[in-house]
Amino acid sequence: MYRFLLSRQWVILTLVALILIPTMIRLGFWQMHRYEERSARNQLVADALESKPVPVEKLTSPGHTVTTKERYRPVTAQGRFDTDHEVVVRRRVNADEEVGFHVLTPLVLTDGKVLLVNRGWIPADGPSQTAFPKVPAAPGGTVTVTGRLMPDETTEASGIKNLKGLPDRQVMLINSEQEAGRLDARVLGGYVVQTAPEPKGDTPELIGKPGNENAPLNYAYALQWWLFAAGVPIGWWILARREARDRGAAVAVPEESEESAPAGV
Repeated sequence: MYRFLLSRQWVILTLVALILIPTMIRLGFWQMHRYEERSARNQLVADALESKPVPVEKLTSPGHTVTTKERYRPVTAQGRFDTDHEVVVRRRVNADEEVGFHVLTPLVLTDGKVLLVNRGWIPADGPSQTAFPKVPAAPGGTVTVTGRLMPDETTEASGIKNLKGLPDRQVMLINSEQEAGRLDARVLGGYVVQTAPEPKGDTPELIGKPGNENAPLNYAYALQWWLFAAGVPIGWWILARREARDRGAAVAVPEESEESAPAGV
């Protein structure tokens, strides 16, 4: 009854099924691995955001590379904003996906070192992209800034090209090494996204907390792939049974016809 399984069509179908099953199982494990990675990153970010603020120089120093565990850690710093050397970071969006600039202002600490502070987002409302936008004034005098510590931006990590020949006081990436050369100063590694004090008039617009990666989606994809893998042999068996039944019915019809035919004279 099942000799048809040796036909070319069914041999190919069976081989395809045998290839699909382990492939789908591996894809399920890959999605589960992604789920675990994303869950771990989400927990790392949550732990960092919930930690108590510490003086920034406890976590970074000139030339220091901010680590994954240090990223998003709340820090404090005291100093004076150097608005004469303020720059804007091009092609940045706010929560509403509007394109504008981030305002990057050096904060000269009491010991003379410099901390780069991202004061927030402003719209690109100038007459052209080459003109320096109107930037809300930073607080004068000695201020205490609280913010989230961030690693230097690079093209490899962000996908943003570090274009050359930009208009004066405009940059593409926030990079402490690059700014140290421009400022000729000892710049702490990384930068800080300001969370306090609140700007007057709500501008620049403070940058919101990082969102969680959608780890449950990867978990659902893993289950989906494993269900597909389980469904392949079930589907193959249903097709084979149907084929056997149809072939059996096709053989039975001629036999019944011969038995019911009238005898010859």
